Amino acid sequence: MFAKMSKCSFGVSEVEYLGHVISAQGVATDPAKVAAIKEWPVPTSVKQLRGFLGLTGYYRRFVKNYGQISKPLTDLLKKNAFGWSNTAQRAFEQLKEAMISAPVLALPNFSKPFVVETNASGNGIGAVLMQEGHPIAYFSKALSFKHQGFSAYEKELMALVLAVEKRRPYLLGRHFIIKTDHFSLKFLLGQKITTVFQSKWLPKLMGYDYEIQFRQGKENKAADGLSRLFSAQLLTIALSTISSTLLDSIKASWTQDPYLQSLIQPHPHYTWQQGILYRKGKVMVGNDPTLKHATIVP
Repeated sequence: MFAKMSKCSFGVSEVEYLGHVISAQGVATDPAKVAAIKEWPVPTSVKQLRGFLGLTGYYRRFVKNYGQISKPLTDLLKKNAFGWSNTAQRAFEQLKEAMISAPVLALPNFSKPFVVETNASGNGIGAVLMQEGHPIAYFSKALSFKHQGFSAYEKELMALVLAVEKRRPYLLGRHFIIKTDHFSLKFLLGQKITTVFQSKWLPKLMGYDYEIQFRQGKENKAADGLSRLFSAQLLTIALSTISSTLLDSIKASWTQDPYLQSLIQPHPHYTWQQGILYRKGKVMVGNDPTLKHATIVP
């Protein structure tokens, strides 16, 4: 056997392999590839955009919220859909910044159990493959309009199944733990299949050795953040579309509602931001049936 010196490294603390830098600390992105992404010019055609997404997509396991961040760009790949906009420019710059600050992921140890943390929100799903609290790979996906209409249970189950399928090489043939903030999924293995949705998704978990643990959302920060980034963006967009007249009416309703008036003082569940009253990220409307009906979007 012969070793070609130009392709070998001896006595080094790190080694480059297939666009990754492997060291005792874990796996990181190749600085040369990241530099190329940083200097990538604004795409002027679908071909250039496809090249950019192809390179960043190769490192998507390093990037939190990759699916949601890149969605405005992937939408431009559709037939006759390419047209650069401010939204595309923001996504382009945000994706560049995410790649530049990509973390070092831990190397998997197949003698220790894996943990999959999953979460779903109104418009996205997210998951993190972990070991002893250290992330090994991230996964996120923006939901289509069809999937956005699913119930909370269906979204959480879909997030769980897709996360397991995505990390199949790590999980198949060994026991692992799934952590979710949806309490009913804790009893998934003992539930009866009563819906078409369950009959479609549950069989995908056959052959895996796993247990499901419930974890409150406030403790499931990694996966929760992956799924909710896109929701936060949509909430901002929705608020910006409210007419000034309707927003003035909503503000006036607060002065006529004694309960909301009591919330002007500091309250753990309500916040004031730029003169607008929120609860869990949603704009509060006073006790005015007519006004509440006017704010419903069909």
